[in-house]
Amino acid sequence: MCTLILLRRSGHEWPILLAANRDEMTDRPSSPPARHWLDRPDVVAGKDELSDGSWLGLNDHGVVAAVLNRTGSLGPADDKRSRGELVLEALDHADAQSAAQALANIDPTAYRSFNLVIADNRDGYWLAARNGAISIESHPIPEGYSIFTSQDRNEVRAPRIGAYLPRFEAAAIPDPARGEWSQWEALMATRLEDNQTRFDDAMCIITERGYGTVSSSLIALPAPAPAARAHWRFADGRPDTVPYKAVSL
Repeated sequence: MCTLILLRRSGHEWPILLAANRDEMTDRPSSPPARHWLDRPDVVAGKDELSDGSWLGLNDHGVVAAVLNRTGSLGPADDKRSRGELVLEALDHADAQSAAQALANIDPTAYRSFNLVIADNRDGYWLAARNGAISIESHPIPEGYSIFTSQDRNEVRAPRIGAYLPRFEAAAIPDPARGEWSQWEALMATRLEDNQTRFDDAMCIITERGYGTVSSSLIALPAPAPAARAHWRFADGRPDTVPYKAVSL
């Protein structure tokens, strides 16, 4: 996954709104979000068929977790564990706080560098494992808009974050109860005319070298309430060409 947008609004009917585009080698096999793991029946997540891990998932407790590569760490390494394990390990927990505490204590040298985002309807955390670091940084995610890529949170010197943070701040906020995400959908599908060769500030990526945006997700977590349920809409392909459909939760 390459870009994740998170809007935190404590006290709101929908305290977490999330949008994410997964950018990957287009020939890397994966399956759309579902209950793929027999030993984790409470987890709905996309499945990386090469590593058996995930890039983005949600559990029945309302915890959402996503992992993003940091700069210079695209793809697996023979001497490292798969970062897709981290999403599933985070989703073993019943709340974001306990998940973040547990994952902050793993050995970062066992993995290529990553950003890990963990949230529920009360808390949000960003865990950063920098290249060569011997410990993991854990940061609470503040209220409002956050964008994560291969850089630090809201690093506006990064072209994509600098281009899209103000656009999301200016866009109409989705209304998950009505299924209204249109302005966020349009932003997630935005691409540049010349992004065959340059895509630093494109949200939806197309290249001629077998790399690009391969799927997109929109997730809403509700505040605690009788019969309240999370919403997940998934585009199984580039969101400028493939429609979002509801994921069975």
